[in-house]
Amino acid sequence: MELKNVIIAHKAGDALSRSWAEKCAKQLEKRNCHVLMGPSGAKDNPYPVFLASAMHPIDLAIVLGGDGTALAAARHLSPDRIPILAVNVGGHLGFLTQPFEDFQDTEQVWDRLCEDRYAIERRMMLQAALFEGNRTNMEPVSDRFLALNEMCIKPASADRMITSILEMEIDGEVVDQYQGDGLIVSTPTGSTCYTISANGPIVHSGMEAITITPICPLSLASRPIVIPSGSVVSVWPLADYELNTKLWMDGVLATAIWPGQRVDIRMANCLAKFIILRENYSYYQTLREKLQWAGARIRYSNNHRN
Repeated sequence: MELKNVIIAHKAGDALSRSWAEKCAKQLEKRNCHVLMGPSGAKDNPYPVFLASAMHPIDLAIVLGGDGTALAAARHLSPDRIPILAVNVGGHLGFLTQPFEDFQDTEQVWDRLCEDRYAIERRMMLQAALFEGNRTNMEPVSDRFLALNEMCIKPASADRMITSILEMEIDGEVVDQYQGDGLIVSTPTGSTCYTISANGPIVHSGMEAITITPICPLSLASRPIVIPSGSVVSVWPLADYELNTKLWMDGVLATAIWPGQRVDIRMANCLAKFIILRENYSYYQTLREKLQWAGARIRYSNNHRN
């Protein structure tokens, strides 16, 4: 990998993340690298400016923060196939980020990147858009929205909790009507986020599949379902008299959904590319560490393992 043009995004409002970003910028500039640096957060989105002002293709994006900072980078940078080195600096759980201890020797990290001593993990994403009426109308009435974790259709109101009524189709066939708090359409990456909180399944991040999980449904018969990645999920809000239904991407508001509109969700035509520094990286180790799987309280020895 060449390090000629690099983006550095740090978690907005976090002093530790910003100080490491400044340190990285100085080191890379000494290596004759052009650096674009800025904060990323709920009210700070540096990526449109970064991409518009870049005179040459971006070689790498260094994202210092937590999972939310990494998700924002994936949504904005994946269409341009920019690899992301996400590091847990000032974050919390850090499912998507590299451990900070693997990044502390930053000069060694730059050497490893220049010598191609790293791995790239490609993760499936979702895209969504709004359409008028039934599936015969294929002209979108909104922008395309991207998500690495999940698309969520649920209402939002400032003064009361609202029950949503949603009809869901898969590839043109009505599958179910859901009455409850909403519906999560997730990637395998997102299966360990909002989906698992809603009692959905864990799906290996290396797979291509779509998980549909109802949020607190009023029927015990409404269950999560895993479908092929090539399927198209269409969702209609029903009986939304107060116009409260919204589409959310990775927990961020995408757009409001009006009566008569549907949301079509499918696998995106781009992949998120995350750089892996840990040499013994294991998805199952991540599950054990982040979800704190302790197993049985009484530990037994396995004398049959070599």
